[in-house]
Amino acid sequence: MSKVALVTGAGQGIGASIAMRLANDGFAVALVGRTLSKVQDVADKITSNGQKAVAIAADVQNRDDMFRAVNEATEQLGDFNVIVNNAGVAPTTPIMEVNQDTLDSTWKINVGGTIWGTQAAVEKMRALGHGGKIINATSQAGVLGNPNLTVYGSTKFAIRGITQTTARELAADNITVNAFAPGIVKTPMMNDIAQKVADNAGKDFDWGMQQFAQDISLKRLAEPEDIANAVAFLASKDSDYVTGQTLIVDGGMVFQ
Repeated sequence: MSKVALVTGAGQGIGASIAMRLANDGFAVALVGRTLSKVQDVADKITSNGQKAVAIAADVQNRDDMFRAVNEATEQLGDFNVIVNNAGVAPTTPIMEVNQDTLDSTWKINVGGTIWGTQAAVEKMRALGHGGKIINATSQAGVLGNPNLTVYGSTKFAIRGITQTTARELAADNITVNAFAPGIVKTPMMNDIAQKVADNAGKDFDWGMQQFAQDISLKRLAEPEDIANAVAFLASKDSDYVTGQTLIVDGGMVFQ
């Protein structure tokens, strides 16, 4: 029987790439997102390749939703071994523009979703009588402070702390907890930002994109697949002796 992985925020971008990579690696995958049609489209791509996937609608900031999603994944796929707490939002907020709604909603989704996903996964793994892997999405902005990312960065620094504390707490259950920290990733949102930068400067799209790549040692932005490759390692047997760590996947922006 295949091992089972659940990926939140799996309807697009990094989450979709992670789900597809884990399916290629032999996992049966549960794809979770707020919009069922989005995760269903990705699940359909996976199943069309002869791999096993199910789509589940859930809001990660709702604790009951996450417990229900983990239960559904287990019922439909037969086991539960890995959770990737990937879902998140990334507001750009200079410190003097931070308001209560932005602060509350970002923490509920990014931090709350990580905690609820962890709780639901641990409860299920314990009930099944085996260990597993918890993989959390932090960010380069959770390793090094970035201007205008006070709220987003604070949640990602917090997720690194959650990763370290739960790694110690859950080691006795044979559950490892690690995080991945992407840098700047090519997504539709990133493409829009680069185009605006280029338009404002009277330049073309490639010039706009290069402005974001110039501080990266490898001189290119990440593809979603670059991040999925790192998560695949953390989900695999090869990482069995790794816990409490943050794997930075940013092309050489931050060195630790």
